[in-house]
Amino acid sequence: MPSVDAGALPGPAAAAPRIAPRDQRVIWLLLAATFVVILNETIMTVAIPKLMDDLHIDALAAQWLSTAFMLTMAVVIPITGILLQRFTTRQMFIAAMSLFSLGTLSAALAPGFLVLVAARVVQASGTAIMLPLLMTTLMTLVPPALRGRTMGNVSIVISVAPAIGPTISGLILNFLAWRWIFLIVLPIALIMLFIGMRFVENVTETEKVRIDVLSVILSALGFGGLVYGLTLSGESGGASASPFMLWGSLAVGVIGLAAFVARQLLLQRKDRALLDLRTFRFPIFTVAIVLMAITTASMFGVIIVLPLYLQHVLHLDTLATGLILLPGGLIMGLAAPFVGRIYDRFDPRVLVVPGSILVSLVLWGLTMVTEHTPIAMVVAAHVVLSLGLAMMFTPLFTAGLGALPPHLYSHGSAILGTIQQVGGAAGTALLIAVLTLQSTALAAGGAGADAAQAGGIRTAFLAGAIISLFGVAGSFFIRKPADSPSEPAFAH
Repeated sequence: MPSVDAGALPGPAAAAPRIAPRDQRVIWLLLAATFVVILNETIMTVAIPKLMDDLHIDALAAQWLSTAFMLTMAVVIPITGILLQRFTTRQMFIAAMSLFSLGTLSAALAPGFLVLVAARVVQASGTAIMLPLLMTTLMTLVPPALRGRTMGNVSIVISVAPAIGPTISGLILNFLAWRWIFLIVLPIALIMLFIGMRFVENVTETEKVRIDVLSVILSALGFGGLVYGLTLSGESGGASASPFMLWGSLAVGVIGLAAFVARQLLLQRKDRALLDLRTFRFPIFTVAIVLMAITTASMFGVIIVLPLYLQHVLHLDTLATGLILLPGGLIMGLAAPFVGRIYDRFDPRVLVVPGSILVSLVLWGLTMVTEHTPIAMVVAAHVVLSLGLAMMFTPLFTAGLGALPPHLYSHGSAILGTIQQVGGAAGTALLIAVLTLQSTALAAGGAGADAAQAGGIRTAFLAGAIISLFGVAGSFFIRKPADSPSEPAFAH
């Protein structure tokens, strides 16, 4: 059970609510560990060319280093909802960091491509546990009045880590071999593991719940098939994938997901669901999840498309690309704590509405980039986009999870993490597919290579801008939940 700071006890002279020192230590350890593991989701993106040369593989094979990571995340995260109920905070932390450290060591020493892919799968297994563990622990320990500022720190982890991954990777690769991407991270991961073994305490209650094996299989087929199909459709606009693999994966994903949902609806009547879908009976949570999917799709789409524009159209190297994207990542991190404090004092719409408008305006502005666009304008656009995203992330997952009763925190955290993976895969697939199809059409019409690529990128940003309008519309429906959410009458 969470410890209670005396300053938070009710009474005539009660001070403002505070988080007990023990709980603060646990939260900061989880934040630091989660930042390290999530960083690896995008740190490989600019390393692909070097890996292709060193391991003698083609681009399609090299993409599996990212695809395998995303697939594993999509398969493991839905299972964490019930794992967090069954095992203690300390057990889950040690398992997550042990898996991540083992995967990082294996990747650094990998003698060939297949071992490197397997190492990425092990890494992703640890990463998939950390984010739901962090969110569930935080919602359990932090009083509602302080959740905004604390969640602001979480948004640094969720948004800044993947945003600066390419920058860090570019800096490393400019001076060192690709193995140093893992060798630099490994000691940090091991230090976090040993510190966690010493200081992370059990702060949540556990219960012996049965894990439904059929739900695990259906979850893997549903989420795994969907993410894999979306990833295939995004690789060269689907041109590099066979139609059977592409549509077969999407079909398996849709059918598996439908069967998974049906199974959960049946099991949750006996409180045995692997992923309790009663979370969606809380309107604020549902609205927040939809907006998170749109926002994540926009962010990951831009993370992929903008570097392509900088390198293929403006002909910058990986180091310059990473440095151009760095200010946006820093702005996102610096803004997050202030956004959290504003959330604690005001209605979340004062942040989410202008934030969604900023994101949409930047995406519409990026539809006008050409092969002659000044770099300063690209930097400015990315900074404003990052600020808009920062204004959305913290209010959305704070309000969304805050709308749930405590016994659904672990399931809500797992759904949030799953939606991020599916939304990121969908955003990336859509923008890359649109980019490829349009640039191919322009090249066939006689346009030069740079002009064709720029035209495809403009169209990709147009697709993202259109999607962002749904985010603007939905932002008006977010609300701050009550401090003690009550179950809807039909929730059981």
